[in-house]
Amino acid sequence: MILELKNIEKSFGEKKVLTGVSFKAEGGKAFGLLGRNGAGKTTSIRILMDVFPANSGEVLIDGKPIDYSKVGFGYLPEERGLYPKKVIIDQLAYFAELKGMTRKDAIKSIDYWLERLGMMEYRNKRLDTLSKGNQQKIQLITALAHDPDIVILDEPFSGLDPVNAMLLKDVVKEQITKGKIVLFSSHQMSYIEEFCDSIAILNKGVVALHGDLRDIKRDYPRDRLVVRTVQPDAIISDFGDTCKVMENGDLLIRLRVPEEKKAVMTRLVQNYDIDEVKVFEPSLNDIFVEYAGDAAVEGEK
Repeated sequence: MILELKNIEKSFGEKKVLTGVSFKAEGGKAFGLLGRNGAGKTTSIRILMDVFPANSGEVLIDGKPIDYSKVGFGYLPEERGLYPKKVIIDQLAYFAELKGMTRKDAIKSIDYWLERLGMMEYRNKRLDTLSKGNQQKIQLITALAHDPDIVILDEPFSGLDPVNAMLLKDVVKEQITKGKIVLFSSHQMSYIEEFCDSIAILNKGVVALHGDLRDIKRDYPRDRLVVRTVQPDAIISDFGDTCKVMENGDLLIRLRVPEEKKAVMTRLVQNYDIDEVKVFEPSLNDIFVEYAGDAAVEGEK
């Protein structure tokens, strides 16, 4: 299954929110939809889910207009939408029935997920008796109980402790293994980098960058070296303005041209006590800052 947003335009009154937004996500892979607050992520997701229509453009499945009666969506919103005073099993069954499940099938699926997420003891309790992290897991069940084809997770790890975050990771990996399209929207770049094969970065309603994350990193100029050493001051003195200290204490040396990489590495190893030297590869956080920041320009790279 291939999901595609194609040339999506959206305005609210005089305010243009999305301008020609296009990206693709594939089944069996995770896709990261990134951007700062107000970049257009939530609007794109709502158009994708048919909450409201685009002014123009298409949402396609395998190259054809999406049939919402045949494609199931599971959505974990950033802003939680459950009823705090209601019994958990009752409202979970209610949401599953809204997605077309029979009551019997809904209860069976919900009980599976309550057991899977270690939440069975809360089955007949009110939601407001649970911790924030456990409420998050109940919200997740609403997104998964009806076995959707496309799973959209908006800040899914918010409020989770490390143990529950690991549990959620396992659940997400299972959904990907089953061939589903899993779409992440998050500001926690470490999770996006861990799960997502492809990304799109929105900046002011425009796709500033889109593609396979590995290819994006590989396309960056290989003109910087990362050096770990016990002699940073000597190397800084030697390399001058081309060398700077990174946040973690390693050194970053900018080469005049990528072709001098081998010669500079040899120079470092022969003259200094070097623990590690390697070509700098940008993190997703570095890429995000470059393309989602105020200084980013569409099509710059």
